[in-house]
Amino acid sequence: MRANTAKNDTLVMDRRSFLAGAAAAFMVPVTLTFSSRPAAAATTGVGAYIRIDDANNVTLITGQTEMGQGIASGLAQIMAEELMLDWGQVRFEHAPVNPQVYGLPGWGLQLTGGSTSTMMWYTPLRTASAKAAYRLRAAAALTYGGTPDQWSLVVGGKLKHTTYGEQTFASVLGQIGNTTDPGAVSFAGTKRIVGQPVRRIDLAGKVDGSAIFGADVMLPGMVFASVIHCPTITGTVKTCPTSATGALKVVNLGNAVGVVATNTWAAMRIASSLQSKVSWTLPSNLALLDSTALATAAQALQDAATPVNLKSYETAGTPDDKVGQLDVTYKTPFLAHACMEVLNATASVTRTNGVVTFVELWLPTQGQSFVPATVRSVAGLSSLTDAQIKVNSMLCGGGFGRKIEQDYVLQAVKLAVAVGKPVKLTWSRPQDFRNDKYRPCASMRVRMGGDVNGVRAMVYRNISASISFQQGANPEDTGAVAGAVNLPYAIPNKRIEFAPLPTGVPLGYWRSVGESYNTFAVESAIDELALSLGQDPIDYRLRMLTGDQRATALLQKLKNSPNYTGMGATKRGVAFLKGFNSYVALAVEVGLDSSSRIKVTKAHYVIDCGVVINPNSVEAQMQGGLVHGIYSALYSRVTFAKGVPSVSNFSNYRVLTPRDMPKVTVDILEGDPTTAMPGGIGEAGVPCVAPAIANAYQRLSGTRVRELPFHPGMTMSD
Repeated sequence: MRANTAKNDTLVMDRRSFLAGAAAAFMVPVTLTFSSRPAAAATTGVGAYIRIDDANNVTLITGQTEMGQGIASGLAQIMAEELMLDWGQVRFEHAPVNPQVYGLPGWGLQLTGGSTSTMMWYTPLRTASAKAAYRLRAAAALTYGGTPDQWSLVVGGKLKHTTYGEQTFASVLGQIGNTTDPGAVSFAGTKRIVGQPVRRIDLAGKVDGSAIFGADVMLPGMVFASVIHCPTITGTVKTCPTSATGALKVVNLGNAVGVVATNTWAAMRIASSLQSKVSWTLPSNLALLDSTALATAAQALQDAATPVNLKSYETAGTPDDKVGQLDVTYKTPFLAHACMEVLNATASVTRTNGVVTFVELWLPTQGQSFVPATVRSVAGLSSLTDAQIKVNSMLCGGGFGRKIEQDYVLQAVKLAVAVGKPVKLTWSRPQDFRNDKYRPCASMRVRMGGDVNGVRAMVYRNISASISFQQGANPEDTGAVAGAVNLPYAIPNKRIEFAPLPTGVPLGYWRSVGESYNTFAVESAIDELALSLGQDPIDYRLRMLTGDQRATALLQKLKNSPNYTGMGATKRGVAFLKGFNSYVALAVEVGLDSSSRIKVTKAHYVIDCGVVINPNSVEAQMQGGLVHGIYSALYSRVTFAKGVPSVSNFSNYRVLTPRDMPKVTVDILEGDPTTAMPGGIGEAGVPCVAPAIANAYQRLSGTRVRELPFHPGMTMSD
């Protein structure tokens, strides 16, 4: 199969030319505009999700955002399998905002997150593609003769008939409008594309520079903007200058001051220079924005017999009578998203007789469903209909949940209204770090008891800053106990508790959400108990996996893998996750560097994610999850002193460097595509990392670390 090397139909830029002119580019600004857009081929839709052009290329129109995770290619593989396409014919395009058509099936929301994309779209997209296949056969019958059943699909986007020979999809498009969907369809039983390591269709453009991220958008007549927020998070503008030297406009955005200039760097520089000239209204209760005060409040809730808003889950048996062996508390910090592409948004407004009648946006967003309401919340725009709001979804340079939020979108629209020209808003890196929607901090007390056959009782209490509670919805906050409930382990006596920690720190969804901290506590505690009983950590878990064949097969695969047995027994640790409709087991080997700091030297995953769409993508997501998990576990945290965050850039929010990267291997247990469904992989690689490292480190050093990160305060220079 060959890779798709077609250029993005929005902009073509040769990366070699870019590199050749890089030195000059530091002196001469390079302007890229949409005027270089090639002429588009005539296309015809076959249903809402599939479009075919005159050259017989087939485009998937998807509501899911491509942000580096490979979802565009994965979904396109499903379509290509049903339509018997050559991979080189396949394209993808982000859909317009229309949650009724492009929203996640069953949710009705057009968003990308929670590893839901493939899980939710697998069957609906196969169905839509199979219906398109039927309509193409029917169109062939109308075009050339015969009946739809006499036409068959053949490889390459073609149709075949014993009398009329082979014809391309493109040749029958004139009759597509005269066909209708069949009452029922059957799926292709082949695995030409699904399950194969085809090359991702978004990579060519990322290599040659033609791919367009949100930060790359350029429009004729565009101006550029940046913002400065209050140094104390959630503070608002009290007074600000109305102009500044070099600025085209200074705009009070309510929660920030926006500066419009002739280029992004000027806007950032001017915005930064205004910091001392802006007066701010600070939040009324700074204790809710202070890490020390929040830690004290969390401990009080842990110690209380019945904390405020306590909820219990999965209560069974009499756990309080049987949990005496282990009573420990694990703690995890606030974390930033730290996307490589900072927040940015481009907005343009059209006025008729002085009234805004149309708003168009170019966004790297995970949350298309929420954009129209955001636009209508701006003064003077409340009457705009969905038809008067157009959203162009761009490639994202990482999202991790941050780009579901709407704060940067709202600011861009306000700036466009104020300026009357297309505006590209780009946050500086410090503004991105200091004004994140942070992953909640959490305190998890685990009381546990058991014997050599497994955990017999567990009382688990999670006290964490609650996203849902903060936003006034779902105070039970099931996401806060994800990773502690629905465990595959047979624990006869248990109670899972959760109480929200009141905080003013802005919270948001972060890659692997509740599993990112609850799995650390659960898998660390199980390992601690197993070690105290002299039990092998994998065998101990296997004894509790009664009736879950997938979980059992996964851990047995790990135990027997040479990648596991080849690790040093005194410096390896394991962890296990059932989550996101997938099963993941991870073993790591650790050592110490010259400064006695932990270094992960080897990592081996075993994953069962049901139907495997692309094994390369599964492996890549495990590798990416490992990187994310290692630096978050070892180094990352955000603390607050009376509302002022501790981090402002990567210099004091250390990420993994090439010298830190361990050798990583991945075993994939593939499900049967005729009986199984795909599980999630984007989130699933992260949760096991921290507990596996903690478990390995205890074996290496005899010391149990129960509070993350392992090495707080490390910087990129360490």
